[in-house]
Amino acid sequence: MTRLQPAHRRTTARAAALIASAAVVAVGVQTGTADADTPREAGATAVALSAPQRAAALQEGQTKAADTARAITLGDREALIARDVVKDADGTVHTRYERTYAGLPVLGGDLVVHEKRDGARSTTKATDARISVASTTPAVAATTAGQAAATSSRAKDAKADTTRKVIWAATGKPVLAWETVVTGTQTDGTPSRRHVITDADSGKELFSYESIRTGIGNSLYSGQISLGTSGSNGTYTLTDAARGGSKTYDLNGGTSGTGTLFTNSTDVWGNGLVTHRESAAADAHYAEATTWDFYKNELGRNGVRGDGKAANSRVHYGINYANAFFDGSCYCMTYGDGYDNAHPLTATDIAAHEMSHGVTAATAGLIYSGESGGLNEATSDILGTSAEFHAGNATDVGDYLIGENIDANGTGNPLRYMDKPSKDGVSKDFWYSGIGNVDVHYSSGPANHFFYLLAEGSGPKVVNGVPYDSPTANNVTVSGIGRVKAYKIWYRALATKFTSSTNYAAARTGTLAAAADLYGPDSPEYAAVANAWRGVNVG
Repeated sequence: MTRLQPAHRRTTARAAALIASAAVVAVGVQTGTADADTPREAGATAVALSAPQRAAALQEGQTKAADTARAITLGDREALIARDVVKDADGTVHTRYERTYAGLPVLGGDLVVHEKRDGARSTTKATDARISVASTTPAVAATTAGQAAATSSRAKDAKADTTRKVIWAATGKPVLAWETVVTGTQTDGTPSRRHVITDADSGKELFSYESIRTGIGNSLYSGQISLGTSGSNGTYTLTDAARGGSKTYDLNGGTSGTGTLFTNSTDVWGNGLVTHRESAAADAHYAEATTWDFYKNELGRNGVRGDGKAANSRVHYGINYANAFFDGSCYCMTYGDGYDNAHPLTATDIAAHEMSHGVTAATAGLIYSGESGGLNEATSDILGTSAEFHAGNATDVGDYLIGENIDANGTGNPLRYMDKPSKDGVSKDFWYSGIGNVDVHYSSGPANHFFYLLAEGSGPKVVNGVPYDSPTANNVTVSGIGRVKAYKIWYRALATKFTSSTNYAAARTGTLAAAADLYGPDSPEYAAVANAWRGVNVG
C-alpha cells in the first residue's frame, strides 16, 4: 500500500508548523495532452460565473419564464422554474428549467432553453409528450402510497420519509402520481434514499430509483501536498476559504450527522499512516480542492452547483465500509475506510467521482436507473478521471483505471477499466438493447469506453506508464482527439444538452451537438465523436 506523506500548505512539514497565519495554495496543474483553443471553441466555452452573477442570471431566467413558456408553446397550466444557467463567451445563454403543471412538479419534464445573443432560441426537452392529465385529484391516498413504497424497499429500517403529488412524465404518457422518498440503510451500509413513483389512480408502482450515488475510486494516497486551511496561532481547521469554505469532518465510525470538524494545534495534517485519522482527511480535503480547481479552471463551473458554495467531506464513515457516496440531502461527499478499515477511499478520483454526481444532479439530473443511470455513473468516472489527470500529482498519476490500488476484491486488479470495461468481468464494452437492465455501475461501460476512445483512440497505447489496448465494435478504427477536448465535449453535453431521461442514443446526439458548438459541425472533432460512438455500437 502506498502511504500518505504528511500534508500541509508549504513544501515541508517543518516549515508548515512554523506558519502562524492561514494561507491557501492552488494546486491544480494541467498535464497530458494540451489542446490549443480555436476561436470557435473559445466562443462556445462556458464562462465562470461568480455566485452573484449566477444568481442574477437565474433571476433573469425566472423573470422571462412566462414569456419563454409561451414562446416554446407550453400549455396554459404549465409553468417554468429556472434551476441552472450556463453562459457562453459568445453571449449564448443556456437556461435549464423544471416544469410544473397546475402547480405540481413534472418529473421528467425538464428542458433547456438555448438563447443566442441575437435572440434566436432553441429548446432541448426531456420529453416531447403533451403534459396533461384528466384530473389532479388522486384516487389513492398519500399514506397508502407511502406505506406501499416503504414495504417494497429492501433497505433496513425502511420508512416513508416524504410523499408529494407530482406528474410523472419520464417514461411515457404523463400521469398523476405520488413520489415517496423511502429512507433506510442499504445492505452494504450505504444510506438509502429511494424514490418510488406510484400511480395516484391505480396504486401501481411505476418507477423507482436510488438517489444516493455510490462509487469506488482510487485510494492511492496523494503524497506530500498543499492544503487550504483556516486559523492561526495554534488553532487550525480543515476549512478551505478559497474554495467555497469546504470543510472536512470526522465521522469517527458513525453513519449519521455531520461529524467533528478536523482541528489541529499545528498546520500539519496526518503522518503518512492509515492509523492517523488526519491522513485520510488530508487526502479528501486535497482531492476536493483539486476537483474544484478542475471544474473552475477547465470548465468554467464555480463549485458543484455552480453557486460558489462547497460540498463538504466526511471521512471515517462506518466500520469496514468499502465505498463512498454523494448525498444531496447533506450536500456532501462521504468516505468509508475500506475493508479492515485499512484502505480509506479518499483519493482524487474518488472525490471527483462523488462531486461529479453532485454536478450531474445540478445540471442534467440524469435519473439513476436504466440507461440514464449508466450515463450518470459514467459521467462521474469520466470527469473524475479527468480531474485526476488535471491534478498532476506525481504520487497519484492520472490513468484510465478505476480503483487500481484499493484492492477491494482482493485480486490486486482495478475495479473498472475505461479502455476495455469488460476486463472487470461484469461491465459492458458496447451498447445493446437490453443494457438498461444492467446495474448502473456496469451499464456505464460503453460511455466510459467511448470517452477513452475519443481521448486516446483504439488499439495499444501507453499513457503515464500504464499500457492500454482498446477494442471496438466491428473493429472500427478510432483516432483520439486528446483528453482535454474529450472532457470539454462531454461536460458541455452534460451541462447544456442532456436531460433527466437521456439515453445512449440521446447522449450521442448531445455530444455531437456539443462538438459542433465547440469545434464546428465539419470539424475533425465532430467526426471523431461520431466515430467513437460507432466504436461502442451507438449509431
